[in-house]
Amino acid sequence: MGNILITGISSGLGEALVEAYLAKGDTVYSIGRTMPQKFDRNPHFFFFPYDLSETFMLRSTLKEYVAHKSFNTVILNAGVLGEIQTLQNTELEHIKAVMEINVWANKELIDTLAEHAQFVGQVIGISSGAAVNGSKGWGAYSLSKSALNMLLKVYAKELPDIHFTALAPGIIKTPMTNKIIYEVDEQIFPSAKVLKESYILSPHEAAQNLVSLFPKLLNYESGSFLDVRTME
Repeated sequence: MGNILITGISSGLGEALVEAYLAKGDTVYSIGRTMPQKFDRNPHFFFFPYDLSETFMLRSTLKEYVAHKSFNTVILNAGVLGEIQTLQNTELEHIKAVMEINVWANKELIDTLAEHAQFVGQVIGISSGAAVNGSKGWGAYSLSKSALNMLLKVYAKELPDIHFTALAPGIIKTPMTNKIIYEVDEQIFPSAKVLKESYILSPHEAAQNLVSLFPKLLNYESGSFLDVRTME
């Protein structure tokens, strides 16, 4: 049994990953805005409430939480979609806000772990096919996930004792995908139609698949970007 650190556990994939690891007997440390109450009394679950958009305070606030602990797996799951809108009509401040959570919070957390944790085995950043597809309307999100991929690729060179992977987990039913399905005009943004017609995993189903897949990522070069839909 090991120690797992997961960000963004209030709903969706993050919540399901916590559940899956606890069921395996692992100890889960988590960071997020809100904690699902069903984990409240579990002696193997630890929660640190923090808004990851507050990157300027992240290192100083979280260092004691991770200090001297060993983590077999760190899952950088927290992320925001931002608005589905053409880049020309997207305010720069909005793009910066998406980058803050999807990229810079992860940089600060990796730096905090590298400096204060006793051991980190592997870091998995939850990425997306949007990082490489460049679809109309996904500008802020695509830029952030592309930057996340490169962030982890660079850290793979700079922190060789930790194994890094950027992983696209497939399409999962979350508040993020619900927003696309029910709010985005597929006539204006054709990628929304593709998503709606795709097979969508439940968070529980995705989490079960990923928990068994994560150890296998160690067989790939550190810093790789992988997509579960194209992995053999």
